[in-house]
Amino acid sequence: MGQLIYAGETLDLHIDDRALTHLQIVIVNLLRRDHRFVFSWKDDVTHGDGRSSIWLHPNVSLHFSFAGGRTPSINRSWLEQLYASASSGSGLVLTPEPVDTSVGDDSPWSRAVAPGSDES
Repeated sequence: MGQLIYAGETLDLHIDDRALTHLQIVIVNLLRRDHRFVFSWKDDVTHGDGRSSIWLHPNVSLHFSFAGGRTPSINRSWLEQLYASASSGSGLVLTPEPVDTSVGDDSPWSRAVAPGSDES
């Protein structure tokens, strides 16, 4: 399980490395383009089963901490879903991984590559 550290504080969000990798791609690409948006997730039942949100902007300090050393394969359909969510009025919401039905040239976003992967 990886973690997201926001402005120096570890968020109470434990997320598997595969989902965190997809979030990293989306968040980093949006922040590089000077976007500002809300990121929301469902809290664990041990913390009341609620939800939490943070405001992301290009000047915020983020640290993506992964438990494992391998970069997972990228599901382009999931990236598309997360990008669409981020540009909605609700902001970026972590959703379950869908089946990857994309084709490599679906959109400019779908060609994003995970940091540390061998693709360029």
